[in-house]
Amino acid sequence: MTGGKPFKIKILVADGRPDGLRLVEKSNWIGQGIVCPRGRYSWAKKAREEFSRSGVYLLVGQDGDPLPKLYVGEAEEVKTRLDRHYEDKDFWQQAIVFTTKGTPLNKAEVKYLEAGLLKLARRYGRSKLQNTNKPRLPGLSEADQAEMEGYLDELLSLLPVLGVPFFEREEAPSKDREVYHVDRSGCKAAGFETNMGFTVREGSLARESTVPSMKEKASGYYLQRQELIKEGVLEKKTNHYRFTRDWPFSSPSAAAAVCLGSNANGLIEWKDESGTTLKANRKKATA
Repeated sequence: MTGGKPFKIKILVADGRPDGLRLVEKSNWIGQGIVCPRGRYSWAKKAREEFSRSGVYLLVGQDGDPLPKLYVGEAEEVKTRLDRHYEDKDFWQQAIVFTTKGTPLNKAEVKYLEAGLLKLARRYGRSKLQNTNKPRLPGLSEADQAEMEGYLDELLSLLPVLGVPFFEREEAPSKDREVYHVDRSGCKAAGFETNMGFTVREGSLARESTVPSMKEKASGYYLQRQELIKEGVLEKKTNHYRFTRDWPFSSPSAAAAVCLGSNANGLIEWKDESGTTLKANRKKATA
């Protein structure tokens, strides 16, 4: 979201614990981010006045599903909403709050940010969104809307740094990123390495059925495949499944296993146009 320009951030570990409360600031930005683990929330909301400000927030967690779960919200006093979610939402492990260091955001502004984040989360489908509502953009003047778009751009540039890459289009292949292929066992797929792992390209064909041993010997990959079928990322065709959009995986092996319907070593399965494996190309790159 930043157009590839370098930027500087400052992170204060507010409670002295590397995995605890962190305050995040970006140079020349009025905003402030707060990363709060669930286990530190009851202390943090009393110790830090930032939770009394207006803002937009994300609840993020991994709750046994292949995709991480995400909830997006807004509040004129963030802790009033987080108190409720602390009691009744069980899936999240951390809350990420965005507020301001100076003039507080008003109700229309935080609603605008919430609607923008939800729109992007739904567009890219990289998380299992827990929101059921689809808020409309509130009416803002042209100047205020431009200001909030700028705030949103800055916010989005920080999220991947904080380990939340749900709001960006998956990386496209470039000249320095080789496209690899798997073409066997009813599978004809293409993909490429990314900063976050390995992406299988839209239109790739995955094997129609899994081998009997996959459910037991590669249960994580099996469940991920079933979830992608359920979510429509893998669409059933006559004798195979088709990827309906580019899809990121955590590793080449995860991508290969889902495509082939069996446990797989992605470093060997993925090959470039000349037939050279990903493993061989990695070895060549480090020679």
